[in-house]
Amino acid sequence: MKPGRRQMVHLSADRDTAQRVGERHGKAVILAVEAGLMFRDMIPFHQADNGVWLTPSVSPAYLAF
Repeated sequence: MKPGRRQMVHLSADRDTAQRVGERHGKAVILAVEAGLMFRDMIPFHQADNGVWLTPSVSPAYLAF
């Protein structure tokens, strides 16, 4: 995933939050991200003041199916 029109990819901590945020722009599409593996592999991400997790991108290798 790439950030598109934003500077960073925005991640939610849980499915309910992702659903609420995603529905602000139409039908939500939720992808599960293996954030623990990203952390282990030293992919940079941090939590913004509003609780959203930010990262430059998410490789398909970190998507859980």
